[in-house]
Amino acid sequence: MIISALAYLGLADFLVGGLALIRPRLLRLHRRRHAAPFFATAMVLASAGAWWPVGLHRATQGTLIAEYLPESQFGEIHATVVRATPEQVLRAVHAVTPGEIRFLRVLTWIRSPRFAATTSDESILAPDWHAPMLDFALRTTFVLLGEIPGQEVALGTVVCCGPTNVRTAQDFRALDRPGHALAAIDFRAMPLGDGTTRLTTETRVRAVGSAARWRFGLYWSFIYPGSSLIRRGWLEAIRKRAEEVARTVG
Repeated sequence: MIISALAYLGLADFLVGGLALIRPRLLRLHRRRHAAPFFATAMVLASAGAWWPVGLHRATQGTLIAEYLPESQFGEIHATVVRATPEQVLRAVHAVTPGEIRFLRVLTWIRSPRFAATTSDESILAPDWHAPMLDFALRTTFVLLGEIPGQEVALGTVVCCGPTNVRTAQDFRALDRPGHALAAIDFRAMPLGDGTTRLTTETRVRAVGSAARWRFGLYWSFIYPGSSLIRRGWLEAIRKRAEEVARTVG
């Protein structure tokens, strides 16, 4: 993703600027003031998520996520093929725990460093690692947007910027106040006709108003690489569970 590459390039440039300020001769600079261009460039690049132009994208028609969030500025789609039926796959979606998702522990700790002994409150960054991930999400900040048995399940939440009172799918649909950003995630299972199923997860975010778009765009540019890793690890955990059940049944 271009804005993420620019944002992290900006961080690297900031570090180079710091080195130029502390030890200019290492970079063959004669004065510390020569570090200023590095910092200026770093600020422009690191803030790419705020100023980079993004348009509205339409969701795949006929899906729950399209019904509740038909347009978005930010998003990602990942998919995998599972050797199991759609019903087995969706059951695995409901059963997978945070502890099964590769990289989740590390990435949530990087996002919010903490020690187990110092926190007892559940949050999306400090989950119950042994409880089903979807159940945990619905106990915290997410609401169930809908479910089509054996086909799709979709959840929604407000990710920016300020308090809201979204407790139901209807609340989520009705929230259109500038200053907020709404996010939806779904899992869709489509049979491929050869005993396998294509499992897709889509994440969409719509920022309402320019202020929310700038703030969330800046945030998204930095968290997107980690978000992508989590989605891939999530799909992998679902695939393993579903295929294990399929082998047992078969």
